[in-house]
Amino acid sequence: MLTTRIIPCLDVKDGKVVKGVKFRDHRYVGEIVDLARIYADQGADELVFYDITASCESKSVDTDWVGQVSKVIDIPFCVAGGIRNLATAKRIFELGADKISINTPAIDNPSLITKLSEQFGRQAVVIGIDSIQVGSEYYVCKNTGSKKSLKQTQTRTIEWVKTVELLGAGEIVLNCMDQDGVRNGYDLKQLNIVREATDLPLVASGGAGCAQDFLDAIQISQVEACLAASVFHSGNLSIPELKSFLNNNGAKVRLC
Repeated sequence: MLTTRIIPCLDVKDGKVVKGVKFRDHRYVGEIVDLARIYADQGADELVFYDITASCESKSVDTDWVGQVSKVIDIPFCVAGGIRNLATAKRIFELGADKISINTPAIDNPSLITKLSEQFGRQAVVIGIDSIQVGSEYYVCKNTGSKKSLKQTQTRTIEWVKTVELLGAGEIVLNCMDQDGVRNGYDLKQLNIVREATDLPLVASGGAGCAQDFLDAIQISQVEACLAASVFHSGNLSIPELKSFLNNNGAKVRLC
């Protein structure tokens, strides 16, 4: 049985780490390289960096900091933000990233998933899915880095999950937008639906507020990893504290 990964998420805007609530009202959290080093030292299993405005501003992720991060941490990290072609992806990998994540570019050009997978290996291609509930259904959203550009598509989340798996995705990060930043727990109902629909590694994202929330996602929704931001940035929960709790309650994690 593989260990469940704990992944701090660092949203990047204008070269700084920020965090919002439900993808809005972002506030400054800290410096990219400083926080990367802190979380790696605390025992994070991976890090994810999202350049949150790259896609909605039709830009590519700013790579200036990617190489700096690779020099100060010794754990895998993933980079996302406006990656629309093989050349941009290649540059990010050359700078030291282990994975790339695409969201809006994949929605706009689904064949990009296959191209990236064939070029760099399926294990390096992560699909981020920003999902919102409308009535009893869940729909995929795009350009979520700005409330002005955010757009709900007509694609149901469950349909998109199945599509990206067929196209060559290696992992899915399910960002449950209604829970983002509110620390009321992961959307277990939605995670369960997606878990049943795919055999890909599934990463829970959006809503973690305490150690029990992580345990619920692991034991109830059977996710392979839990991603969180606010609960770590605030200092309310440290990674060693979280992993000790998970280990003591039957979840298999890499202890710090």
